Amino acid sequence: MTTALWMPGAIQDDVGDHAPTDQQYPPKAIGHITWDRNATPKAPQDLVSFNKLRSYFTGSGVGVAPHILWSPFTGEICQFYPADSRSKSVVDLAGGTRTNRAGKVVIQVEALFFPYCRVDGTVYATLSDTPCKGWADLNAWVRSLGVPDTWPMGRPTDFTPHRSEHVWETEGGWYGHSQVPENTHVDPGSWPAFVVPVVPAKPTYEPFPGKSFFSSGRKSPIIAAMHKRLVAVGCNHYLSSLKADVWGSGDERSYAAWQRHLGYTGSDADGTPGPTSWAKLHVPNV
Repeated sequence: MTTALWMPGAIQDDVGDHAPTDQQYPPKAIGHITWDRNATPKAPQDLVSFNKLRSYFTGSGVGVAPHILWSPFTGEICQFYPADSRSKSVVDLAGGTRTNRAGKVVIQVEALFFPYCRVDGTVYATLSDTPCKGWADLNAWVRSLGVPDTWPMGRPTDFTPHRSEHVWETEGGWYGHSQVPENTHVDPGSWPAFVVPVVPAKPTYEPFPGKSFFSSGRKSPIIAAMHKRLVAVGCNHYLSSLKADVWGSGDERSYAAWQRHLGYTGSDADGTPGPTSWAKLHVPNV
């Protein structure tokens, strides 16, 4: 599990009363909507403020507080419990599965939303219609806790309940409140798509590792790749190809030849790589 039990950047309102989860089950998250007002297409209502819901979960509603309150309109996020504790926004009946604990983590997320809420004059029928600000960061944090980007019982698309205690206990991932055993709620009705993490492209060439890297006896695949490049560019002053991955006098002589090839002289062609000559050698990334 990540050490970030509190989501970076979120408001922390620790309500206390922490309790461990059941570690023998896979990690999961539960998506809710606050549904604090009943609106219709013909009679939309203004969204309740984030701070009002935050005050509710730290006050009279502390007994049903989730881990996370998230505004998809502003990106505001408040956390009430650390990730390694259960929270209380699902029904957990005596006996049977422990709905708020059955997982290495069981992260409960309440999105500040109800169907046909009105925000700045615009009416939103589903959560997925909202700007979903902050979702990428929230999704990434929950993922970092080991919760996979998957819906074992299907991504919610309506207010129809689908529940299976077996799936709940055996499969990690995201669940709608409508999919949690022992509960009767049918939300969230929809949920934003997972945000695919951007994996930085591996650079074509090996970054300069610093002058101190090139010390006698240093063994590294970087040195072997450099060896091949020096041979390829005609600066082969090696006496042997043995131990090509270990920095030694042959590397120093060959690299000095490369520096002279670039026009360096004197102490600037002493055989110790520098950032400019290294960049021009185009050592493949290893």
